This record gives sequence, structure tokens and C-alpha cells, in this order.
Amino acid sequence: MKNYNRIAKNISKSGLTIYDPVKIGDPDLWFTNEELEQILNEGLQDFSLGSLPIRTRSRVVKEKVCQVLGYPVPKSFKKTQPRFIGQDFDTYVQKSNNLQIWNEEVIPSRRYVLIKVIDDVISRVRVVSGEEIAKLDTTGTLTQKYQARLIPGSEPFELVSPHDTDHLKKYIRETSSVQLAESNPVDYPNPKTLLSIEEIFNRLKGLVGIHFPDIGSDQERNRGAELHRLVCQHLGYSDFKDNGQFPDVRHQLLEIKLQTSPTIDLGLVRPNSLDMLNIPGELKIRHSDVRYALFNAKINDGNVYITHFFLVTGEKFFERFPQFQGKVVNKKLQIPLPRDFFER
Repeated sequence: MKNYNRIAKNISKSGLTIYDPVKIGDPDLWFTNEELEQILNEGLQDFSLGSLPIRTRSRVVKEKVCQVLGYPVPKSFKKTQPRFIGQDFDTYVQKSNNLQIWNEEVIPSRRYVLIKVIDDVISRVRVVSGEEIAKLDTTGTLTQKYQARLIPGSEPFELVSPHDTDHLKKYIRETSSVQLAESNPVDYPNPKTLLSIEEIFNRLKGLVGIHFPDIGSDQERNRGAELHRLVCQHLGYSDFKDNGQFPDVRHQLLEIKLQTSPTIDLGLVRPNSLDMLNIPGELKIRHSDVRYALFNAKINDGNVYITHFFLVTGEKFFERFPQFQGKVVNKKLQIPLPRDFFER
């Protein structure tokens, strides 16, 4: 039996409702993002909504979601934030690629279930976090994200945090012999292959001084992907993968930032936040435990040159890189989704 079907059966037997919180990472009752996306695609794909009005359509979809996940369908849906408190997500039925979020902020840790409808039939479901929603904003709607300033020092590379957080240390392999060739950079971390921040630093500092072709300032995402590929290579992975989720190299709890300007964009998540990451199993990881690899770069003669490398825990991030002042303020959000969003 697939794990997500086992979880749905457990929920059905438990008597829980969509309003009863489930502990993040609970192996018996909590769906990971991947599992949630898989079970909803399996249960909702080809479901016809006919010519139902928008309000009715939204309710019918939520009822179907309840059934698929093993929850009883409530007589009416309370106006809670989010609607599905138990699994921490909201649903959005998309006939177009214009995502609209009304009267609430984007919450970094919340899940957003986006349901694509073509000719009144559900064709695809994507599950993304609030942090990923923020990355999709190309309109400037989310104008007040968290930001910090990169101030290079006199040395080309700097291990800002000599040690991992006390909370993370108990999961770390204090050895340089860990091999990652058989691992996947987007897998969930596990204590058998989780490198220390010092070992990550030693493997990545050799990137200072390298260069790669600049594909243009309007291709920031692809430019960052090239650095991401090099980071995976230097860490010891045999393959490069990027699923667009936070942190970039989830297997090592490593977020990668390519800096061609002093402004560090952090999205909706403060690095030193004590909120828990959505990671199942024995590892209970907070945002502040994530390691941040910052690569300062210059553009010259059609190439990107890495000039500085910094590695720091989220816990100590703002001690080295000053935070810009300002609050995250969201009102009505309209975010155009990429054309290939539901095919990813």
C-alpha cells in the first residue's frame, strides 16, 4: 500500500476532522507535500465540476478533498485560515493562471493546493508552500519581503558559523568520509548522510574563483540554477536536481544564494525563525537550523565570477548580514503562474 493511502486510512479511523491539528511530520497522520500532491492528483484528476457556479464549485472541491484524504465532510466549511487546519493548507481552483489570494497574508510554512481546471474537469494538482508562492511573484505585489545586506570581508571565504545550531548537532555526522554519490540532493535529510556545516564549508570553498557563462540579467533563475548544479557537484552528488522548494539542497538543509548585488532577498521567511520545516521522520528541523551558502559574484566579459563565499546558520544570519527594516504586508494578491506551472 502506498504510504499516502495508509495515512488516509489512519485519518478515517481516527475520527479527526479537518479542524483538528496534526503534528507536522507525524508518520501516521501527516501528509508530506509530495504525498499530499500525489494523493490529491490520484483522487481529483478527471473529476468533473460541470457548470457549477464559482462558490458551489469551491465547496464541491473541498468536499471531494475531504473524502480523498479520509476526513468526514463537514456540514459547512468554517471561515478558518487555513480552511484545512489539520493539514495546514488552503485550496485554490484555477481556471486561469492568475492566482488570487484574498484578505490574508501569504504564510511561508502554509501549503497551498492549486487545482487546475480545463473544460470544467480537474486536470492537475500542485502543492506548494507560501515561500514558493513568494518566489512566483513577478509583479511586485509582495514588495516588502525580508531582505538583508551582504557586506564582504577581507577574506574570499568565511565560515560565519563555526558550528551548527545546538538543536541540529545531534543529527550531524562529524566526519569528512560521508559519500553522497548515491544520494539525491532533494531527498529529505537523514542523520546517516547529514554533513556538518564545517564539512560543507570545506567542500564548497573551492568554488571561489570559478566562473560560468552569464545568460543575462533577465535569467536570474537559470543563472542561479548553474550555481546550484556546481554546489551539488562539489558536495559530492552524482546528479543535480532542483524541485524549487526550500531549502535548495534539502538533503543537506542548505539554501543557496547567488549575489550579484548587496541586497539579499529572503522571501517571506526570516532565517532565524523558530518555525518548524515540513520534514517528516525523526528530524525535527526549524528554519533557524538551515545553513545558508551565499556566493558573491561579479559579471565581467559575459561570465559570472564567484569572488566570495559565506556559510552561516539561519540562527546567526542577521548577526553577520544586517536586516533591512520593514514588515511583510500583503493585501489582495494576484500572482500570475508560469505557463508550465502545472506541468512541473
